[in-house]
Parts: sequence; structure tokens; C-alpha cells
Amino acid sequence: MQFRPLVAAVLIGISAIAHPAESDQTLPVIEVTTSKLPEPVDQTPAMISIVDGDELNSRGASNMASALDLVPGVEAPAGGDAGPSSAVPSFWGLHEFDAFLLVVDGVPWGGAFNPMITTFDLNDVQRIEVLKGAAPVMFGATSFVGVVQALHYPAGQASNEVDIAYGNHDSWSGSAAIALPQSGDYKQSFAIDGENLGFSDPREVVKNGQALYRGSLSLEDSTLTVDANLSIVRDVPPSPVIRVGTTLTPATPIDANFNPADARIDQDQNHLALGYTRSVGWGEWSTTISATHSNITDIRAFLHPDLSGTADTQNQSRLIDDDYFDTHLTHLFGNSVSLTVGADALYGHGTQTTLNGNSAYTVPLDGSVLPPPTTAVTVNEIGVVDDRRDFLGQYAQVDWKPDNQWDVAAGLRLNETNENKFSSDLVDPDPLVSESDKRNVVKPTETLGTSYRFWQSGPDEAVLYADFRNAFKPSALDFGPDYQPAVLLPETAKSYEAGLKGAAIDGRLTWQTEVFLLNFKNLVVPTAAGDLVNAAGEQLKGGEFEARLQVAPDLALAGNLAYHDAHFTQYLFADPNTGNYVDVAGRALPLSPHVLASAGILYTPKTGFYTTVVGNFVGRRYLDEENTAPVGAYATLASTVGYRFERYAVSVEGTNLSNRRPPVTSSEFGSESFYLLNGRMAWLKLSYCLDAKGCG
Repeated sequence: MQFRPLVAAVLIGISAIAHPAESDQTLPVIEVTTSKLPEPVDQTPAMISIVDGDELNSRGASNMASALDLVPGVEAPAGGDAGPSSAVPSFWGLHEFDAFLLVVDGVPWGGAFNPMITTFDLNDVQRIEVLKGAAPVMFGATSFVGVVQALHYPAGQASNEVDIAYGNHDSWSGSAAIALPQSGDYKQSFAIDGENLGFSDPREVVKNGQALYRGSLSLEDSTLTVDANLSIVRDVPPSPVIRVGTTLTPATPIDANFNPADARIDQDQNHLALGYTRSVGWGEWSTTISATHSNITDIRAFLHPDLSGTADTQNQSRLIDDDYFDTHLTHLFGNSVSLTVGADALYGHGTQTTLNGNSAYTVPLDGSVLPPPTTAVTVNEIGVVDDRRDFLGQYAQVDWKPDNQWDVAAGLRLNETNENKFSSDLVDPDPLVSESDKRNVVKPTETLGTSYRFWQSGPDEAVLYADFRNAFKPSALDFGPDYQPAVLLPETAKSYEAGLKGAAIDGRLTWQTEVFLLNFKNLVVPTAAGDLVNAAGEQLKGGEFEARLQVAPDLALAGNLAYHDAHFTQYLFADPNTGNYVDVAGRALPLSPHVLASAGILYTPKTGFYTTVVGNFVGRRYLDEENTAPVGAYATLASTVGYRFERYAVSVEGTNLSNRRPPVTSSEFGSESFYLLNGRMAWLKLSYCLDAKGCG
């Protein structure tokens, strides 16, 4: 039963190949993530997936999970420790919140700390680029397994659409994006949206809003740009479900919420970015500077794993500053060589005070009692952390295209990472403990890749590519409730990729496939006492394939398949039940399935009836490091059915139509606890196009 949506899409695809229809190729032909310059996707020596903004709108994609539904080998289930507005993406089989880089319009979103998924907004996004593997040398020590970059419409352009929608659980949303009138050589646009999401857990809520202003001034030989973004997030989180033995406990109802009465994850974020691009005697000089400030309140609780009903509470106040600066010069040597040299800096400053109530209250496991607010429980632990991070770098990247067959890209970066951390912890009745620690690392990273177009006939082609990337990343700071004073060694990784990509059937069928190998060292893991140390290694290997067939101008079929083998190569795991250390080398990483697949049917004409259907399959995986708690495979189905008039559209949208609720993300704060996949969601949406020429 789980495979039927995927099998149906594959059969339709085979039928379409047998009976082709004339159409233009619709796959975007350029990407900017690998070099900050427009590069042909077909020749870039890496696996890059492009998700078009019009497709996102047609599919009703509203978060990272739905946006990446058709990207091969990627999971991004909503929720996790950062709240229901967040997600925990998985690339190459590694299900880890901080192992990838999130970029918005060229700026690392989350800076030197963690990806700020809670304020990742799809309103007025023109396209999303997904790069597998470590970040390019232009972005430094920020990623091991993937880069997700969202690119909004440039200033003076917009989707020019207004949407309002109503969903189950009394949910609603609204958005608008418009190109504002041009004033001389100054172009501008504005986008705003907000939503109120309800869930099957009546206490769980998402209320957020965002506004984005983009401006661009064209001068004689230069351009000035400004981006101003305001984000407000108001989340009430769910409670994760505790694992007992090999399965999740049946003692707590699926939507029971054991958080305190005042539980919330509130975030106010302000972001300003300025850009300057100028033609100079030796090429094009580009500079970007941005500043982001976030104010976060995080109040919640986690049940003890013994299922006694006793919970530990936390009331955290957090301030985060993320600043980014990049300047680089690009010079073209004829038509075959481009050289980019530059320098950048990521600055992060995070402060947090946490008021913990250890064993603060005990409630029935059936969730029938509303726990008291944190203001009414005893605070018996006060923790403080103040962390400053500077990621500096100088980089150079060369791209050589000697002819229309070869493309060789090489990048080198000198990284300088500096971290200074102060931590203190006061536990009643113990004395205050405090510690300052710092770590400075100077280390080069490099990348080398090449592609070779070995066959071409008109728009059809076949390209062979391979690349190597050497990367490292300072250990993440999770801003949890525990006392973790040490600044650990950076994690390191070396990855290898090789693959094929191409086009067929007059360019209407595009495809790419690759095999990969990545070796991790210095992995950060907890000890039996709960302290974090660099004491593990991992290996990620496997293969991925994706294809898209443009059957007709308004009909596309998409499908992908991935096989991942992600396992520990070194790890003495501290079993929380026995207290003993277990060697789990060779065992699969938790929540890492071997098989992932998805398929979609996208019928999206400009007017009249339209529909999209997307099915996803996630294979069998384990909940624990010892691989004693298997979880069966599951499939989800999302669909949109609508009708477009000249300027109006009405649609019904649904996600997780089968209403499956498997565990999808583990908690790093609640021991042996797991967040479940969100339940079924259905929307009725009305859209209006502000442009008489049409939208999309």
C-alpha cells in the first residue's frame, strides 16, 4: 500500500517517454551557490537540485519539509527541539540539525551558530538551490553534508500575488508579495506573510509573521542593494514521546503535552543586509555586509525517561547576534577562465540564562492535567553561557572551461576560527561553578572538481563529473539547559563524489545520479556523565538519482531514489539503561534509512484546472545507536487540486493525507525522546494575481 503512489508515478513516466509531446525544457539552467556567479547546472561538478518558486506555489509548499519533498535523498520533517516552526533536515543519511548550511539571498542564515530554520520563509521565493556535500570555499567552515539556498525575487520583481487560506484545527494564513513602483533608477519590492497553525495536540501552536523589503539602486558602473527583514515567531511546542526498550511507550497518548502552562518558544529577529557591486579595472568587485539580531525565549519541560511523570523544566532567555561580511573580486581571462578571490567573516555572539527546575513537577501520563507554569515551580539550577565566535577566511576559486566539453573548478581557503566561551552553573545546594575556555584554529580547506560532456546532440547531452572536498566545522553550540563549558575540537570530514547528469528526448527529460563517500572524524558525542567530547567517527556512503520529464508544457513528472549507508566507524556509546559503554562501530546512525524515494505529478497550466501529487517513501531505520529499536518504513502523500481563472485561483491543499505519525526526529534535551511526524493538514486557499499579465 505504501508504494502505490510512487509506482503509479513511475508507470505514468514510462508511458510518457513512450509517447513524447513537444515541449521546451523547463529546468533552470544556472545556479549561484557553488561560486556566487551564474554557473550552468549541467556542467557544475556537483549534484545540485533546483526547486522553482512557481512549483513551490503550485504544490502549496509552506515550510522546508514540503519545499524539499522532491529533492533526492533529503528529509526535513518539521519540528524538533527548536520548535514546531523548525525542522531537522537530513542529507546523505545524516539526520543532524547543524550539519548543513542554510543561506538566504547569499547570506548564511544562522551565521556562526546554527541554521535559523524557524525564520526560513518561502513567501516570494524565486527558487531554491540544494547542493550536496560541504559548503563551497566562499562560505567557509559551515557545512558538511549540504547547502540549502533560498533566493527571493530581486528588487523590482515579485510573485505579485495575494493569498489567504483556512485549514483544519482553526488554522489560517495570508501572504502578499508585490513589486513596488520604480523611482528613477531605484527598484523595490515588498513581501509580507503570517500564519496561525493548529495541530492535533490542542496546545501546540505556531503563530508567526515575516516582512521583507528589497531595494536596488543602479548607478553608472555600480549597484547598491538593501534587504530588510523582520520575523516574529510564537511557538508552543509539543512533547516528544519516550522510547522504552525497542518501541515508543504506549503509556502516553500520541498528542499528550507535558510542557508547563507557560510553555513557548518566542523569537523576534531583525535582519539588515547591504550590498555593493562595482565594475573595476580588473573585474567585478562585490561586497555584502549583514547584521542579524534575535531575541529568544524558550520555556518547556521534558519527562524523565523512567515514565514516573516527573518533568524537568527550563526557562531560557537568549540573545544572538549574527554578522556577516564578504568582499570578493572576479576576473575573467577571456571566455575560458574565471578567478574569484576574496575574504569574509562570520561573527556570532550568543548569551543565554537558563532557569531550570529539576524534578519540578509530577503529572499523570495520560496528559489530563495542565502542568503549572515555570513561575510557580522551584528553580534549583541557574546556568549562564556567553559565547563569541569569529570565523574568518581568505579564499580563491578558479573555474576553467577550455571548451564546451570540460569544466574544471578548484578552490582553496585559509580558515581562522576563534571561539571564546564563558559558562557558569549554580545548582542548589552546590556552590557556583564557572569556567572560561577558548579555541583558535587555523586550517586550510580545499575543493577540486571536474566535469566532462562526453556526448551532445542538440539539447540532449551526457556529462560525467567528480569532485573532492575537504572540510571542517567548529562544534555546534546547542544552547541547551546543561552545563557544557568546554570548547571542543572542530569536526572534520573528507568527501568524494562521482556522477552523471544529462538530458534526453529533446531536452525534456533531465536527470542526474551520483555515488558519494564521506568520512567524519572528531564527532561530538555525550559521555555517560552527559558531558560532550570528541570521541566518534562516521562514514556516509551511497548513491542518489533524480529525473524529471516535461511531458507537455503544463505537465511534468518527477522522481528520485536514494540509497544511504550511514554508520559509525568509531564510538563507545554510553547505554543510558545499563550505564555500560558499548562499541557501536559499524552500526547504522539513528533515524537514518537505507532507502528514500519520492515521485510527483505536476499539472500546472496558467488557467483552468491544475493539480499536483507528491508521494514520499522513507525506509526502515533505527531509533538507537545500538540498532536494537527498529522502526518500519512509511509513506506520505501530499496533493493540491485547484482552478485558475485569469487573475483568481482557488485550491484545496493537503499534506500527510494518510495521517501517519511515525517518529522522525530525536530530542537532544529529552533523554530517549522522539518527535512525531505532523498529522494530516488540509487547506482551502484563495489567490489573487496583482499583475494583469498573470502570475507564475
